[in-house]
Amino acid sequence: MFTLANLVTWIVVGLIGGTLAGRIATRSKAGFGLMPNLALGCAGAIVGGGLFELFNLWPALDKVAISARDVLAAVLGSFLVLAARWAWMRWAEETGGGLG
Repeated sequence: MFTLANLVTWIVVGLIGGTLAGRIATRSKAGFGLMPNLALGCAGAIVGGGLFELFNLWPALDKVAISARDVLAAVLGSFLVLAARWAWMRWAEETGGGLG
């Protein structure tokens, strides 16, 4: 069941994962900024967490409340979100498409 504690955990893990991914991707201390890092990390946590659950990757790492597995899943998921965003932007640039 979803609880407030779960939400706080996802925000913390998302912020950590998004900040790490942002720092690595931009090679700067601030990454993309506080809110974009948080959004990226939360999206990455959902994508990465789902993939880790689906493929049962490193199940022993989930023994901690905010586990290393969750942070790693958020970082890897964040990179997948960044790759999808990059691909979308490149496609929109080449085709003149996009949302606007």
